Amino acid sequence: MQITRFGHAALLVEHGDQRVLIDPGGFSRDETFSLTGLDAIVVTHQHADHVDRDRVGGLLDGNPAARLLADPQTAAALEVGDWTKTAADVAVELGSISLTGVGSRHAVIHPDMPRIDNVGVLVDAGGLRLFHPGDSYETVPDGVDVLAVPLSAPWAKVSETVDFVRAVAPRVVLPIHDRTISDLGYPIYWGRVSELGGADEALLLGQDGSVTL
Repeated sequence: MQITRFGHAALLVEHGDQRVLIDPGGFSRDETFSLTGLDAIVVTHQHADHVDRDRVGGLLDGNPAARLLADPQTAAALEVGDWTKTAADVAVELGSISLTGVGSRHAVIHPDMPRIDNVGVLVDAGGLRLFHPGDSYETVPDGVDVLAVPLSAPWAKVSETVDFVRAVAPRVVLPIHDRTISDLGYPIYWGRVSELGGADEALLLGQDGSVTL
């Protein structure tokens, strides 16, 4: 499994000849929207940092054969593409990769704000399982090898992030959802996760980092 970051919450996961892009949002690098040869595009929820509605149409044009998977509210709202609604425990098979929905709701930002749909994705490829939760620490799937953990958000605090990593208990943890952190503040967030999370390997990938596992 090769994992490449394209900024913030966007990940490209590759195994064999399969390529899956997760959460091409507004904080993603420009190159995200020029990717081709994708077998699937997954959107965990409707927030702009997870799906850029102004640029996702161009991405779909460049990948006409890609399966399009999104939470129910996003699938209903996006005006381009034929999106399939995802749901917890529903699996989609793509050759050597399996994509399974995890959870159903976005984390609480404030009690006065209605909670929206959020369906994370468990990517199973070559015997490794990668979990991208979108914006939620609520659901903990079994058997996660690699956790892409949201490192900073209006709905999270560091202690909750550490506890989530401990609960998932991955072998490898890597950061996503981190464009909201300043360069000076980054070590505070990542330092606590890497020191206290309990993963065998805390893998700090930059906004364009790549790793093969």
